[in-house]
Amino acid sequence: MTITAFRPSPAAAILALAAGLALAPIASRAEPAAAYKAPRTAFGQPDIGGYWSNATLTPTVRESKFGDRAVYTPEEVKALENEEQREIAVGNKRTDPNAPINAPNGLESKPSFLAAGGDVGGYNRGWLDPGQRVMRVGGQPRTSLFTTKDGRPPARKSGSAAAIAGYATEAGEGARGPLGSFDNPENRPLSERCIMFGGNVGPPMLPNGFYNNDYNIVQTKDAVAIQVEMVHDVRVVRLNAQHRTDNVRPWFGDSVGRWEGDTLVVETNHIPQKQAFQGAWRDLTITERFTRTAKDRLRYSFTVSAPSTWDQPWGGEYEFSPLQGVIYEYACNEGNYALPGILAGARNAERAAASGKAASGANN
Repeated sequence: MTITAFRPSPAAAILALAAGLALAPIASRAEPAAAYKAPRTAFGQPDIGGYWSNATLTPTVRESKFGDRAVYTPEEVKALENEEQREIAVGNKRTDPNAPINAPNGLESKPSFLAAGGDVGGYNRGWLDPGQRVMRVGGQPRTSLFTTKDGRPPARKSGSAAAIAGYATEAGEGARGPLGSFDNPENRPLSERCIMFGGNVGPPMLPNGFYNNDYNIVQTKDAVAIQVEMVHDVRVVRLNAQHRTDNVRPWFGDSVGRWEGDTLVVETNHIPQKQAFQGAWRDLTITERFTRTAKDRLRYSFTVSAPSTWDQPWGGEYEFSPLQGVIYEYACNEGNYALPGILAGARNAERAAASGKAASGANN
């Protein structure tokens, strides 16, 4: 089920979903895509346009139990996809309004869904659309979107800013705890402020495991626009252009594209700090490749390079499938009552702490 309607978003459900991917050995084991010839646009480019989705059951980061195994067995694929259908059936049952919060409902196999449905402002299963199939790339059912050997981000250089910080969050510098700083709205995560959900819009563009993993690609002679359902962001890729030479860092970075045969190659730099990917941003360059491999498949791969953070470039890949529908507006701020309450709660907590300290001083 694809839900493309007006709705607010539970920020807490999305914050943990940005991760990295890697181009490596398994990419070469996929079936070659050279046999398919993409149709052309009116101005002669390979046609990659239209409505696409990257929703999938395959996680971005490989589960450790699979080790270096990049491909699921047929039995594992069947079990995963059958379980998803069971969860859809269970989740679409009528909800008992008298049931206690977090009462067992048959969906306990996915803790992330429990969090999304059980927390204040969360959704039940009927509102979620994580994907119903394992991701196939060249026909291979992948165990992760990462394509490093172990399907996980490589270790950061010792002494790099990202390694010292542990992991750069959307809150940026000055975060004072696991949930960030509550001093003012600009210290809150971008998704909580309804500015963007960086994992979906990218680069790199990653499914979030919950909903709205849908895109609309529009081509012109001089640019390619990628509309993202999540917060209706639009990335504009300038074709055959030069990167900016100043230090201005626009949202989504500065994307420049070129055609190499049937593949659109997009290089993005000037990525802002609040869109840091796996802790890297200052010297981060992300190179994406879009190739139409079949009428109903668009292969997407990317390479991540940040010499100050990693010794070698790395990346990942997956395949878009057609979206059975169109993209509607994602209305976020209009219904986001959480942010004022979050900041007001922080001020109340500060006043209570100050009052407690004052009382303690008086007693001493």
